[in-house]
Amino acid sequence: MKFLPGLLYLAAGVYLLLSLALYLLQGKMVFLANMPGRALTATPGDFGLEFEDVSITTGDGEKLHGWYVPAIRSRGVVLFFHGNAGNISHRLDSIEIFHQLGMDTLIIDYRGYGQSSGKPTEQGTYLDAEAAWNYLVDERGVATNRIVVFGRSLGGAIGAWLGTQHTPAAMIIESSFTSGIDMARRLYPFLPARLITRLRYPVAEYASRLECPVLVVHSRDDEIIPFAMGQSIYAAVPQRKSFLELRGDHNGGFYISRHDYLPGLDTFIKSVLEP
Repeated sequence: MKFLPGLLYLAAGVYLLLSLALYLLQGKMVFLANMPGRALTATPGDFGLEFEDVSITTGDGEKLHGWYVPAIRSRGVVLFFHGNAGNISHRLDSIEIFHQLGMDTLIIDYRGYGQSSGKPTEQGTYLDAEAAWNYLVDERGVATNRIVVFGRSLGGAIGAWLGTQHTPAAMIIESSFTSGIDMARRLYPFLPARLITRLRYPVAEYASRLECPVLVVHSRDDEIIPFAMGQSIYAAVPQRKSFLELRGDHNGGFYISRHDYLPGLDTFIKSVLEP
């Protein structure tokens, strides 16, 4: 028994050190620009698609790299925000899907990803989203009622935030989480998630403030972000909302379920862009 106080102090110390480590290192744990890497492994040209290299300057002076991929007969423009790992060259399957659906696509790499400058932060990704929106509206002259904001996983959080600042034609939130705190609770249930989570990304809160039509897409088999989180985001959207259920894992559900996914996207896009 005489060793008990020492063991308690040791356990408390380990607990505090682990909490501090997660607080300080979560940026490196969330923003996985180097996994599998920052180098671009392919371009839309490798899929037979015409594209333009795009350089966008953010409000705080970072240079973002992206691609603008025009459709043959454009119905509108998808502003594409990808997930937390890799870069735009790892999203060519999705770019091709939107091309098949007759949508131009602007996809960017966040600061610190791919060929973009800077270091990623939560507020930085919001500045990146704002810069991409301004590029479409101010430089390319795209009407806001022709823009569909699409975000997958972390990109769903970034896109949802953008939807609270502007009103696009529609919003698609795919395989996203309700908040950073909720994800921390799921991953580290024994730690004080609210105290140690610096990357808040309150997606459900943003979703509750959206004024445009919203499609929430989530796989029942998602092993990283629970299906229930997609349902909660859907429940938070106040009006004009749809839910598309997929099967398959977090990263491959959209492709595994493509026979349901493409018609689901097509139906939603028709409802928001065509009279």
